[in-house]
Amino acid sequence: MELLILGGTRFIGRYVTERALEKGHTVTLFNRGTNKQQFSEVETIIGDRDGDLSSLAGRKWDAVIDTSGFIPRTVNKSTKLLQDRVNHYTYISSVSAYQDFGEKPCTESSPLQEISDTEAERITAGTAGPIYNEHYGALKAKCEAVAEKNLNGRVLHIRPGLVVGPYDYSDRFTYWVKRIHEGGEVLAPGNPERPVQFIDVRDLADWVLRMTEQRVAGAYNVTGRERMSTMGEVLASCKKASGSNAVFRWVNEEFLLENEIAPWTELPLWLPESMSAAETNVDRALREGLSLRPLEETIHDVLNWLPIRNDETPLKAGLTREKEKALLRMAESR
Repeated sequence: MELLILGGTRFIGRYVTERALEKGHTVTLFNRGTNKQQFSEVETIIGDRDGDLSSLAGRKWDAVIDTSGFIPRTVNKSTKLLQDRVNHYTYISSVSAYQDFGEKPCTESSPLQEISDTEAERITAGTAGPIYNEHYGALKAKCEAVAEKNLNGRVLHIRPGLVVGPYDYSDRFTYWVKRIHEGGEVLAPGNPERPVQFIDVRDLADWVLRMTEQRVAGAYNVTGRERMSTMGEVLASCKKASGSNAVFRWVNEEFLLENEIAPWTELPLWLPESMSAAETNVDRALREGLSLRPLEETIHDVLNWLPIRNDETPLKAGLTREKEKALLRMAESR
């Protein structure tokens, strides 16, 4: 299969590219060339999705996997240019595209967010910032609509939630693996029975490629296993995998909210009970052969990757040790 991957060197794109090469597909990457060491043997077309796409003109591919489309106008450009040059287009969207992300259960038929063309342009006219993040889900939904309009019936819309594993640049799952490996008193948020949902990036990449090979179209939630893990199970598995001496101090969410601890970022995976749990139905993807590795395998592989990750680079998610200690002291005094 002749495959064009938009992006293709960071996290999801990295693993999709690796898997495609392993299966013998001919891969072309289109990106800005900021990670030139990755896949140096693969044809890479250097370009900016928000600029001139003429370097893609005159070429044809069997399929496209779009791992880097966040802005509606750039997805519109690529899908318009490629609509007569490809047979199938896979777009990596997000469960954040749903209008009510906390709906139980959230299915592929749940309403998506809506945003006008004018508003989408206003939000994305400058560099990405807080307002862009605030509208991330609506922009993803708009990207889906644009892709479907230009390649009607030939688009596979993938809606993942939290994607985890080695080379994750968000550090959200990595925070827990690293912090628990370090041992000592670990601040654990809220209710240990609170369900959490995530998927290993390699399982996502394998399934995405298989669906692309089969030219399957339509929307699919790909957020994790049918029976979700609990926060307590995840932290306990991290401790077991690392053999650490970590002791979990479960702190109630009222205290955390009073002290303005940001859910999901300062304490990854944690969402307060006041926010509907992000429980997403994945039955449709499971029927299409989505296979998920054991949690313990993901944790072990992240542990093995940690020495490769630059320890001097601060984590993008999680509490600093100083703030964690201060919060534990405050919680104990209460």
